Amino acid sequence: MPLLELSDAQIGGWVSTFLLPLFRIASLLMTMPVIGTQLVPLRVRLYLALAVSVVLVPSLPPMPAVDALSLQTWLLIAQEVLIGVMMGFTLQLFFHAFVIGGQILSTQMGLGFASMVDPTNGVSVPVIGQFFTVLVTLLFLAMNGHLVVFEVLAESFTSLPVGESLVSQHYWAIATRLGWVMGASLLLVLPAITALLVINLAFGVMTRAAPQLNIFSIGFPLTLLLGLGIVWIGTADILSQYQVFATEALQFMRELVRAS
Repeated sequence: MPLLELSDAQIGGWVSTFLLPLFRIASLLMTMPVIGTQLVPLRVRLYLALAVSVVLVPSLPPMPAVDALSLQTWLLIAQEVLIGVMMGFTLQLFFHAFVIGGQILSTQMGLGFASMVDPTNGVSVPVIGQFFTVLVTLLFLAMNGHLVVFEVLAESFTSLPVGESLVSQHYWAIATRLGWVMGASLLLVLPAITALLVINLAFGVMTRAAPQLNIFSIGFPLTLLLGLGIVWIGTADILSQYQVFATEALQFMRELVRAS
């Protein structure tokens, strides 16, 4: 019985048809929030990347023919990994806007010392920041944000095909968004910070008017209590802010993989 003989062209065709899209898909799933966190085992993420690749590959445009062991193939793999990581890092910036906002608010209201371990990243964050992280994760899943990410991923193989060179704007586009994260974080907690600033100014005036009062003994717990009340009231408006930030982040991710 003759053995199955495969030529270099057939092996290279299989590699370019399935493995090159797999690297982009797997890189996105390894770095994006929710799925790419420590809560999801690495093996599960890999199986999910394989499943998405099997479903997505038949509908993708033709892949370039490459030699499986050539330097060009390794460069294409590195480029696909870079594209997937850039898309995932864009979503990480969106999530961290809420985390940084929670950290700023915690420091302002005196809860900066109260921290807990974030199971998604394995680092300690203030409790308000962790609360915002859980809240934005639930909103992201409830409003089908993960499905939009998969849609953008499928469109990226048409707008930025495998093998097309990345222009300089793709390398520096994320760097221009780092300032957007801080601006979004401040905008998210600006009403609460303003209210707490007014409260601290009132305590300062009371201290100057009546120095004999021990204002620190009542100022700290009262600021903490009022800060929690402000956070509770502010959660009523977080959905509208989430929609604005999520729309901008997903639109930026779509523009990131658009060739020009």
